Amino acid sequence: MTDGPAPADDGAHSSGDRELQELRARVAALEGERARPPRHRVTSFLAAVLIVLGCVLAPLAVVAAWAADQVDDTDRYVATVAPLASNPDVQDAVANRITDAVMTHLDLPTLLSEAAPQDRPRLEKALGGRLGDALESAVRSFVHSAAQTVVRSNAFKTVWTEANRKIHSALDKALTGSGGGAVQLTNDTVNLDIGPLVDQLKQRLVDSGITVAGNIPTVHTNFTLVRSDQIGKIKTYVRLLQLAGNWLPVLAVLLVAGGVLLSVHRRRALVAGSLGVVVATGILGIGLRVFRVIYLDRLPADVSQAAAGAVYDTLTRFLQTTVRMVVALGIIVALAAWLTGPGRRAGLVRRLWTSGIGAVRGTADRAGMRTGPVGPFVSRYRTWITWVLVAAVLLVYLLWSYPTGWVVVGLALCLLFLLAVVEFLAEPPAGKPPATGTPA
Repeated sequence: MTDGPAPADDGAHSSGDRELQELRARVAALEGERARPPRHRVTSFLAAVLIVLGCVLAPLAVVAAWAADQVDDTDRYVATVAPLASNPDVQDAVANRITDAVMTHLDLPTLLSEAAPQDRPRLEKALGGRLGDALESAVRSFVHSAAQTVVRSNAFKTVWTEANRKIHSALDKALTGSGGGAVQLTNDTVNLDIGPLVDQLKQRLVDSGITVAGNIPTVHTNFTLVRSDQIGKIKTYVRLLQLAGNWLPVLAVLLVAGGVLLSVHRRRALVAGSLGVVVATGILGIGLRVFRVIYLDRLPADVSQAAAGAVYDTLTRFLQTTVRMVVALGIIVALAAWLTGPGRRAGLVRRLWTSGIGAVRGTADRAGMRTGPVGPFVSRYRTWITWVLVAAVLLVYLLWSYPTGWVVVGLALCLLFLLAVVEFLAEPPAGKPPATGTPA
């Protein structure tokens, strides 16, 4: 009768010993971290240096890849400059430029003296009946109207596209000052010869009754694409970036990856490295916007601000796209690394993920839907299937010619959907609750 309480005391004593041992183990682990060998500290420092270098090189790698694409890929370059032919601001600027070129070589007294009697009515109609006073204004207005008709025609778009395709070396000339073609780099200005448009305008004027325009000699007039006092200084650095375009992105990725592998806490290093790349590349995107304002503010008064802004936006369009793509990719990688980690909030997200899919599966079971032999198979090889899906999405991203930020987001959402399908099909073994695994 008196021996009954003894087992309870033994159980309490045993439980206390276990708690004491666990407490000692935790203290020993904490002391071990505090007394970390110097070798680990050196490795962590080296890992941090590699990650920082990779983050610093990330925006340079983006610019280098953009420069290399614009020089090496003719289709890419033509796709970049083709929209300029349809831009109203650029069309107006080109029309003004060729109007000035024609008016410089158009002799107004000769225009009146050589006009045949039978051509005078048509000439007077074209000029609005003003053959006397304000003749120059009338002629300029008519020439400008004809010039606008030329630059807004489909023929101008065709000439613009074909010319840029044939003179693709223009970009190399703009960056390095070497080569030839219709684009010239003179006094820190990138000029495009629009002489062929002047010829079209001359013919249109002759057909309209201003026959003296046929005597205008061949005119080579320039339309400024880019103008900056810094071109002469920047072109050398851009040339180096263009040469490194194929290797600098790889080097930046390898530096960040090397830092992550050397780090003691690899998951945290991956999150930090990804966010570092996002911040560095985002600064590049902001810098492009700031430089646009500075660039337009320093243009001469005779240069169209609207046309110059359109040219700048068009030439940097793919660069901005690449910036957004890298930012989106970095955020997705950081989120994936965080969600698969041991953190309390990450675990909560994973539990919400699995419980939500489990609720859908339970509803399907009650409705009579069965997975048959597919469920056990997917449950058995779920880890392999997950890695195959991740590898497949990564392969699609690598094979995509020029992925954008939306492409990256779309691929991530597609992968999440496929992982949800795998989680739905992976039936837990009978008598066991669903696993609380990670979505990635």
